[in-house]
Amino acid sequence: MPTASDKKKILWVDDEIDSLKPHLIFLEKKGFDVTPAMSGDDAVVAVRDENFDLVLLDEMMPGKDGLTTLEEIKDLRPHLPVVMVTKSEEETLMEDAIGSKIDDYLVKPVNPSQILLVIKRLLESKKIISSSGMRRYVTEINKFNQKMYGPMEPEDWHEAARLLAEWDLELDSSNDEGLKETHLGTKREWNTEFTKYILNAYPKWLFDDDRPLLSPDVAEKYVVPPLKQKQKVLFVVVDCMRLDQWMLVEPLVAEFFNIERHYYYSILPTATPFARNALFAGLFPDEISKAYPDNYSVQDEGSLNRNEDRLFADNLARHGIRFDKALRYVKVYNNTEGEELARRAADYFESPAVTFVFNFLDIMAHGRSNNVILKEIAGTDAAFRSLMKSWFVHSPLFTVLKMFAERGFTVVVTSDHGSVLCQRGTMAHGRRTTSTNLRYKYGDNLKSDPKDSLLIKKPEAWRLPMFSLATTFIIAKEDFYFVYPNNYNEMVRQFQNSFQHGGISLEEMVVPVAVMTPK
Repeated sequence: MPTASDKKKILWVDDEIDSLKPHLIFLEKKGFDVTPAMSGDDAVVAVRDENFDLVLLDEMMPGKDGLTTLEEIKDLRPHLPVVMVTKSEEETLMEDAIGSKIDDYLVKPVNPSQILLVIKRLLESKKIISSSGMRRYVTEINKFNQKMYGPMEPEDWHEAARLLAEWDLELDSSNDEGLKETHLGTKREWNTEFTKYILNAYPKWLFDDDRPLLSPDVAEKYVVPPLKQKQKVLFVVVDCMRLDQWMLVEPLVAEFFNIERHYYYSILPTATPFARNALFAGLFPDEISKAYPDNYSVQDEGSLNRNEDRLFADNLARHGIRFDKALRYVKVYNNTEGEELARRAADYFESPAVTFVFNFLDIMAHGRSNNVILKEIAGTDAAFRSLMKSWFVHSPLFTVLKMFAERGFTVVVTSDHGSVLCQRGTMAHGRRTTSTNLRYKYGDNLKSDPKDSLLIKKPEAWRLPMFSLATTFIIAKEDFYFVYPNNYNEMVRQFQNSFQHGGISLEEMVVPVAVMTPK
């Protein structure tokens, strides 16, 4: 039984309160502290003088009626839950009550069980939901843990990524810190197992025609078929968009489109020069370096994806899709460019195939490391998701999607890779010419801790280009990021808890593909 200090305090206002004595006794036996009031004036005084957790308010009372009393109570305590008890179910009355912000209503005659149910829903829902959430979480996670004891298929890891993302979104609105900590532990454990799986399975996928869908396969699978069916297609690549981020905004887009969500694996390194080039070219990086020697002719990371429109046009041509005019392709780096694109959207409506690349999320993820304000605003996965949703709702991208829906385009939305919140630094050793990315590096004769990273001495075995005879790659596992021994403390200060990509994790490698047809 709750102690006096633990009891929830309820104010019950009714001009016939004496007739409700059995109900009051019932609630008191259930552990509630019930204060009776016989008029609206008495109720307002009581609310002014005491702190109540909930008010049961009769709608029909002499003198000050229920709606007037409700308004005065809300003026005093705007967030105090009020349940209206009424003899009437007239629609206008309930509209007035709901407009005055009642939290629920009951129709007389009420029985004790009805009252108890409403009170529990309003006062104990968070506790009940938390308890129920924990049970569901344990059930779902344990079920998948059992699956991991056996042989895992590529689709099983899609399910793992989806399951983690769904719980990410559900726990964003939860105050259950214990469950959130449990979830973080689950994500780390599953990423450890996923990394082991990738190290074993991924090299075989690269040379297997029966592989799961990888970056080079996406256009052939999802863009080419509707084009061959003479549908107009908009292909949108949102750089660095994770599955959880897409799932957060998917319901907004679903108002305008019927959506089929699929998944694919980003190739390694999960970074723009490799994964996005492969996405557009329909080729692995080693094939791109041979077919387009200038693409990887220099080790300037910023220029390694400068030919995306050409790569994509050639990819479509290999599948028999050619256009009278050049492929319509636009890369958007900032909001100003996006707004200009939205204003000129009509210029693209007559084109059979249009491609837009939005770089905002990637820029935001990288910019967060160097911007104190952005780091404070987006300090966690949940905060980063919230920031992404806020951007999307007001973004030119959302505007463009709605405009193309009105024009009957089939829209394919995906990303080239995701990102991961980096928590652990690990040493990397290499020359000054080594690339600067924190989750992967390439250069001559690199070294790193094998517990924390993958060392690739033979790039051709991983379908990667050779920049020199001694080119090696190192790719970070799980949530590690690379630091240099001579600058360790400064790098940790700057990049601890930063969002990075290029490595091996579920968040980076399992990428959503949404195929959307207008409603």
